[in-house]
Amino acid sequence: MSEASFVRHGPAEPLSPVVLSVPHAGRDYLPALVAALRVPVTALKGLEDRHADAIAIAARREETLFVATRPRAWIDLNRAEHERDPRLDDGAWTHGAPLSAKIRSGLGLVPRRVANAGDIWQRRLRADEVQQRIHADHRPWHAAVGAALASARARFGVAILLDIHSMPPLGPPLTAARLVPGDRFGKSAAARFLGRIEGVARAHGVRTAANAPYAGGFILERHGEPRRGVHAVQLEFDRSLYLDSALDQPGPGLAAAVRLLRDLIDAVADEALPGAIAAE
Repeated sequence: MSEASFVRHGPAEPLSPVVLSVPHAGRDYLPALVAALRVPVTALKGLEDRHADAIAIAARREETLFVATRPRAWIDLNRAEHERDPRLDDGAWTHGAPLSAKIRSGLGLVPRRVANAGDIWQRRLRADEVQQRIHADHRPWHAAVGAALASARARFGVAILLDIHSMPPLGPPLTAARLVPGDRFGKSAAARFLGRIEGVARAHGVRTAANAPYAGGFILERHGEPRRGVHAVQLEFDRSLYLDSALDQPGPGLAAAVRLLRDLIDAVADEALPGAIAAE
């Protein structure tokens, strides 16, 4: 696979302390991937944050935004390089440590299974095949995101990554959370950012549940360093907020979800640089 595995929107030097990323919405199912499958390619939609990129692309203004185009089925950018599944990957090395719940369920660095369809691949993967995916896709993504955050930190004294995902509905819309902001229980961002996010969501009539059930994955662990002025927050949007009734294509709620994300971006930017928006 030689095609670029992600798209960067925005200038090389960030114009805002807020950097956006969408790591799980990739839909470029290229021939090398499709040929290796034992399930229909449509089954892989179950691994996607379906059209989460549509929210981010419409909401961004001057912010730098990274959108992965390579599907999560090929490699999961929200897993660490060592989170390799020994039931799939010949290069997996557990060092004798117990496997994480994610890996046991088939959701390691290269996913092994997809819900309702079973095993994804026709055969085990050679160590060098997975290593190639790491070198071509995983490392360039994290290098680019890290460089943008470092640049924003150097320019503004602070940087905030909003890592955008989507989730299946957690329950009835009137009682369940429809936006889950995660900061790894305070490890990846200062508490004031989650406070602003929750306030904006309330103003939009959207229920939140901080860190439950999604507290954030490797992207937050890798890039969130609050003590150095680099914060990272994961945002999980209920897919019924912005997709159609089949949870497949952008639906009538997309515009409202875009407005919500835009207000969230503005709020965390204002929290980082108080008064900067009003002074523009």
